[in-house]
Amino acid sequence: MTSFEGFRCTDCGATVDEEGSTACPACGGVLDASYDLAGVSLDRESFEEREGAWGHRELLPLVPSGMGEGETPLVAAPRLADELGVETLHVKDEGHNPTGSVTDRGMALVAAAADRGGADTLALATTGNGGQSAAAYAARAGLLSRVFVPSRATFVNKAMINVHGGDMRVVEGRFDDAHESYETEREELPAADEETWFPAGAFDSPYRHEGAKPVYYEAVEALEWSVPDAVVVPVAHGAVVAGVWKAARELERLGLTERTPRVFAAQPEGCAPVVEAVESGDDPAPWDVPDTVVGTLEVPDPAGGLPAVEAVRASGGTGVAVDDEDALDTAATVAQHEGLEISVACGVAAAGAWQLREDGELAADDTVLLVNTGAGSKDADVVRSRLMGRGM
Repeated sequence: MTSFEGFRCTDCGATVDEEGSTACPACGGVLDASYDLAGVSLDRESFEEREGAWGHRELLPLVPSGMGEGETPLVAAPRLADELGVETLHVKDEGHNPTGSVTDRGMALVAAAADRGGADTLALATTGNGGQSAAAYAARAGLLSRVFVPSRATFVNKAMINVHGGDMRVVEGRFDDAHESYETEREELPAADEETWFPAGAFDSPYRHEGAKPVYYEAVEALEWSVPDAVVVPVAHGAVVAGVWKAARELERLGLTERTPRVFAAQPEGCAPVVEAVESGDDPAPWDVPDTVVGTLEVPDPAGGLPAVEAVRASGGTGVAVDDEDALDTAATVAQHEGLEISVACGVAAAGAWQLREDGELAADDTVLLVNTGAGSKDADVVRSRLMGRGM
């Protein structure tokens, strides 16, 4: 049984109880799932006895049938911990999800909600991974998918959108250009009245960030209910960092853990609106000129920028921005020292951890958790080009 009560608008406070809800019907704001945690009776053993990625059903708005997402490995990285100068370092490897990214967790919920709500099409603008995931989960649910990607999206993402049967619009430029094209076509859709679109982008509905919560649940269980001191998350739209922090608070409120971790947002220097907002104390503002080779994180106006900033601040963490070369070099270092194939986005988080250690934000006795948001094979050409440029 779930403790799900309904959705609450983070802007105006209105409540909505329809299972297939997307945005707030009163103001168009972002919806967030709320739960009656006081009525939940759970212990560690009951969680540990369950199998499957959606074993934390009491803390989710719905449980999808899915296709094997979740239950990703938590990999110890002792050599990197020694080099970083911390007690332990673990990588939560989301590259093991069906389409190779953490997005699959939330998209499984999105597809289920769309199907139950009577929609026939998942639609979104994306830097790439979200489109591949949406096309796959739409196919699984018997839905259509409409995906708008910038021309700079990776070949792997674009190819697999087509392979899964998705209708892909490649838009010249960057993410904002793809998003503008998506919005234009969505506005024209009611006149055509041919399809019922369910918005599948981050924070376009409550499901993507709710689906990210088990990343933290699973990590803490794998650590035998020991809470990491720091969780370093690469940030694009902010769904993962917001989901991780929400999950941490839920476990603490349920008495399953005794404290919460500090959560750190890592972004490339060429596109760091969340980091800039954390440092300035202001709300996130759109990044004027995004420019980074880390395409999955090149989101100048993140849909969940404010929830991400609020999560980092509330946890006692901070933001960290690193240059592209450091991110690429660190991704290669992780592969060469630990054998782990991480995404360039995780290279940003790993390089960020080194910067945080130098700045005194991480201590020698800390347990650090890095979230690898995608499979390293998706970025192999970028990292290899960097190595070749260094004569390696």
